[in-house]
Amino acid sequence: MGRFLISRIVIAIPVVLAIVAISFLLLRLVPGDPVTALIGEYPAPPEYIDKIRQDFGLNQSLAMQFWLFISHLMKGDLGFSFANRQEVTALLAERAGRTLMLMIPGLVCSSVLGIALALIGARKPGGAVDTFITTFSLISYSTPIFWFGQLLIIVFAVSLQWLPAQGMLSLRNFGAGPLATAWDFVLHWLMPGIAITLFYGGIVARVARASLREALGQDFMSTALAKGLSEREALRIHALPNAMVPIASVIGYNFGHALTGTIMVEAVFGWPGLGGLFLTSISSRDYPVLQGIFLLAAMTVVIANLVTDIVYGLIDPRIRQGSLSR
Repeated sequence: MGRFLISRIVIAIPVVLAIVAISFLLLRLVPGDPVTALIGEYPAPPEYIDKIRQDFGLNQSLAMQFWLFISHLMKGDLGFSFANRQEVTALLAERAGRTLMLMIPGLVCSSVLGIALALIGARKPGGAVDTFITTFSLISYSTPIFWFGQLLIIVFAVSLQWLPAQGMLSLRNFGAGPLATAWDFVLHWLMPGIAITLFYGGIVARVARASLREALGQDFMSTALAKGLSEREALRIHALPNAMVPIASVIGYNFGHALTGTIMVEAVFGWPGLGGLFLTSISSRDYPVLQGIFLLAAMTVVIANLVTDIVYGLIDPRIRQGSLSR
């Protein structure tokens, strides 16, 4: 397992470096001047504009800016935010924590929901329940997540007034006890969490159902049933473990993709995470923050793929051995 893990890390390093270089270049090619975004459209003395460019290193050549960025990155320094006047590392750590509080529970719930729906539908393929689950999964993952979030706000926040529409915590509960704060957080999490759960749960259910149907047609299932196992036991003990590689793939994909996917959810529900920071950084041309977010997203995808590869090796040792032999 050690050699397998090292080989995957070695492959991941140049991928991350390439993403960092491409994102750095693309940000500089986008029209717009960060100095204009900082000082606004009002006339400013040329000396003041030159001072801002010098303070933030914008007067350097593109090659020198990239070298300074890489040299600081090697020291763990992501730079200083133009617009927020704060270290990017601390800013991203604060916002990423809030994003993970939204994303991780939603993805765990979506994985459990998708596998559970696939198991229920696989017991009677082509039946009414299986058809309903297939239709539900198709609708859930084909519906834009931000549009579904707006529907939830209209129904549960505007019409029924059951849940808060925006934010992560209510200001009126500031200073309340831990239980009241936790319950307030749950109420704010429900709608964006449901949007994430249903969207990614539909993807998991779709893949899991197809993988389970393939496993059900294998000879080992007939053997298990002939030995006296019930259909439910054979499905749980034999079919599900053999169907787990594609399921693990889509769950790993979801964890890697969701960091960028939840940006739209955060924008719809006013969740104070990376989504709002990303959108405001685009409008203000805040290069250091955008570079940090791109780096974080790349690292998330690489780590998710790395963990997925490790899970592959644990599920089926033949995959690990085949990779090492190559």
